Parts: sequence; C-alpha cells; structure tokens
Amino acid sequence: MNETETILQIRRGTNPAETQYQDFQLRYEEGISVLDALMRLRREQDSSLAFRYACISANVCKECVILVDGEKEYACTTRLRPGRMVLEPLPGKGLLRDLVTDTVPPREKL
Repeated sequence: MNETETILQIRRGTNPAETQYQDFQLRYEEGISVLDALMRLRREQDSSLAFRYACISANVCKECVILVDGEKEYACTTRLRPGRMVLEPLPGKGLLRDLVTDTVPPREKL
C-alpha cells in the first residue's frame, strides 16, 4: 500500500455477534468523501455492500452517519484519506446489515 491507496476495513454482517471485517482496497482521490468511496466500492467491487444515504447534499439528511475510525461521522462530509480507515455501523442501534442500523427511535415503532 502507498499514499495513492486507501484500504477501507468495513464491518460486514447482519448479526452483531457474528460480524466480520472485510478489507477493500481502492485508489485514493483527494477530496472525495467516504460516501463517494462506498458508492464506488458497491459499483465496482461488491454490489452486496449495504450502507444508507438519502442525498449527498452536505449533511442535510443525516442518513449516512457511521463510525469512522471509532468516531461518529457523516460519510457524506468525511473526506477519504490515504492509508487504512475502519468503517462500522453505529453502536447501540439494531444492526440490519453491514453499515445499516435501525435509526427509528423505539417509541416511534408500530
């Protein structure tokens, strides 16, 4: 790996007790967001990768919030950087698949 590459280590699975990490290597491009990189990964490498977003309009929808290197971040505004980045679903939420968690507050469910 060199400074023109990024490795996204993504937590995958549907059962929190049985998830595993999968590494995806991609070309680093300055200025693109983590969301851009996830969309490129899904398009070019693994169409089964699950993540949530509703728009890419600079943090308007708040659908793409995930853990990036252990910090809650919006994938649409967090910039991709060279090296390794660890992407995980939000903690304390029901895991649906990969980076997608149940975001509906418990009292709003039917």
